[in-house]
Amino acid sequence: MNSAKNHPLPRLVRNAQSLWDDAAAMPCSLGCVSCVDRLICGGAHNSASFFDCGDYCRCDDKATCDLVCRGNPKQFVERVREVGGLEFANVPRAPVIPIEALPPMVPLIEHATARVGTLHSPIVALPLYALLDIEAGTLRYPDRAALSQKFGIDPHARLVISGVARDRKIERYWAAKDRPAMLEQLAALNIALITPPNFSVLTDVPRTDNLHAMKRILITTAEMMQAGLPTALHVNARTERDYERWAEQIAERPEIQYLAFEFATGAGRGERLNWHVKQLNALAARVPQALGLIVRGGARALEPLRGFFAAVTVIDTDAFTKSRCRQEAQFRPDGTLVWRKHPTPRGAPIDALLQQNVAALHSHHIVMERNHAERRNAPLRGVGAPDRADRHASEG
Repeated sequence: MNSAKNHPLPRLVRNAQSLWDDAAAMPCSLGCVSCVDRLICGGAHNSASFFDCGDYCRCDDKATCDLVCRGNPKQFVERVREVGGLEFANVPRAPVIPIEALPPMVPLIEHATARVGTLHSPIVALPLYALLDIEAGTLRYPDRAALSQKFGIDPHARLVISGVARDRKIERYWAAKDRPAMLEQLAALNIALITPPNFSVLTDVPRTDNLHAMKRILITTAEMMQAGLPTALHVNARTERDYERWAEQIAERPEIQYLAFEFATGAGRGERLNWHVKQLNALAARVPQALGLIVRGGARALEPLRGFFAAVTVIDTDAFTKSRCRQEAQFRPDGTLVWRKHPTPRGAPIDALLQQNVAALHSHHIVMERNHAERRNAPLRGVGAPDRADRHASEG
């Protein structure tokens, strides 16, 4: 596929941080004032000197670019039609599906390589795309027993399914011919929570590409809920207006009880992490329903987020990846968690190491959550939200 997302292009700006949108600190780009998308987009506010977001398109040959951009009018119309326009309002509603409380940490297990036994964990996370044969439009595993054997997990463990992945896998999911059929099969696995594909909302593309990606996120979220799956809405966003639009939709859709967010890439960099935390907290304070949050990455974001969300759960990748790298989680006398080398004989399985690391990370996050509750001088209330007055007090 010829794509601005998949082929190297000249750098748009010398410093990518100049494209970070900040309506509180930067004026709106001049060209945004008369833009037809201003109402839903909100305009661009950054320190880069561009007339409007149309200047972000760098494709020499517009006809071969797959960005959702008016520079390629025919494709632009097709891409907008495929999602029914860029507004959120016409995405179908879904039933309210009960979501049982999740622990502070859920370990992500990608496969069972270098293992021979079963990981004993009451709850695990699995990658969505490892479960699906997208070309065939079906699950890769005929039943829960086969899935558990493939991943080396307890057949009775609760499952969290994570839709976070690279663009290539996500785009294949969107192109699948029969997503509802695959989702119906997933629902038969008795899943505790699933997060939809995190379609990319990039900083260096026209805003119409962002709006299209966010519409696809909401569509796939609704599809999962309609299939009976407990689903967290993945709130990818680039601007303050994006977060406002998500809040408006969540307030109108009580079926949305959990949000998902990924800090492991761009959103977790430097000061931008703090900006996203502020926006997420403002969103949680703005909507009427209590919200849970499930995140990947962003360890330093957990403390401030717990002040606004009813529950915060981390999909942990360290236990799995560090075990593969033969590292062991250990605690210093002051309680700090550190990773130390743990060589194993050639060909030896890593089951015991993985089991130990999962247990250590579980303990680490439980203690972090307990310490936060003690600092707030009030016990956590499961799926209940902090009082609204408490949320606003924490915001300052």
